[in-house]
Amino acid sequence: MIDVCLLGTGGMMPLPDRWLTALMLKYNGQSILIDCGEGTQIALREVGWSAKQIDLMCFTHYHADHISGLPGMLLTMGNAERTEPLLMVGPKGLERVVNSLRSIAPELPFEIRFKELPGDEDTFDFGDLEITAFKVLHKLTCYGYTVKLKRKGRFSVDRAKQQNIPLKFWNRLQHGETVEEGGVTYTPSMVLGEERKGLHITYCTDTRPVPQIAEQAKDADLFICEGMYGDKDCAEKAAGYKHMTMQEAARICEKARPKEVWLTHFSPSMMKPKQYMDEIDAIYPGIIIPKDGRIKELNFDEE
Repeated sequence: MIDVCLLGTGGMMPLPDRWLTALMLKYNGQSILIDCGEGTQIALREVGWSAKQIDLMCFTHYHADHISGLPGMLLTMGNAERTEPLLMVGPKGLERVVNSLRSIAPELPFEIRFKELPGDEDTFDFGDLEITAFKVLHKLTCYGYTVKLKRKGRFSVDRAKQQNIPLKFWNRLQHGETVEEGGVTYTPSMVLGEERKGLHITYCTDTRPVPQIAEQAKDADLFICEGMYGDKDCAEKAAGYKHMTMQEAARICEKARPKEVWLTHFSPSMMKPKQYMDEIDAIYPGIIIPKDGRIKELNFDEE
């Protein structure tokens, strides 16, 4: 199970009823924050989630509306008596940018570790989660993120018994551990079936439509995508500023076929994003135009 919260849906500047785009995921007692614009810690408080458990922060890029809330967030985490290390991931220059912002938050009771993304795509593990950062097309280096929770095959009691595997090892094998005793090696493949469908979330914002977005979001359980402009007259502006329209996001969904789609990063000039629902529904039915604080619990498919 992964809990997902779109903390804010705004782009460029916060509005009285719309915080800047930030996404938080919770899994197995840990939290991941993607982007941290101005007001993110207030948005977090409004949904009743805690900053103390954030163990990973991922940044798409270093425009202010995606990172300017970081000093305050770090101070909030420090004041919550957090002591565990915090990992930050982002484009090259991450450590320099964060240390510059930390000039107003220099004293923290926890260590910050940095992972700067090396190229067009990078996949790394975070606990049980597999995270892929993929480069998109904005006015400066920018990445989207795919988060996957893989699901091991079903444990076969019959196979375990047939191979005389001691009961005391079953749980360890079920969790993917190889066990040795008395010169005999027991491996998970001896008792597990084929890997089952896991959970898949893709998030991207501040980009033109590029093929890798649809590739990453293919068959996703949840795809969260920029839809900065809804008016067709803004198509030229979107192209010039390297952003996307709602209609362009919907066409990506046509190719990717995700189960559920949320649009985000709305222009401050777009006061009523839902007025474009019919247009985008005609391209890819069921797209959701969420409000701040939308939460979804993702669970494995029942078998």
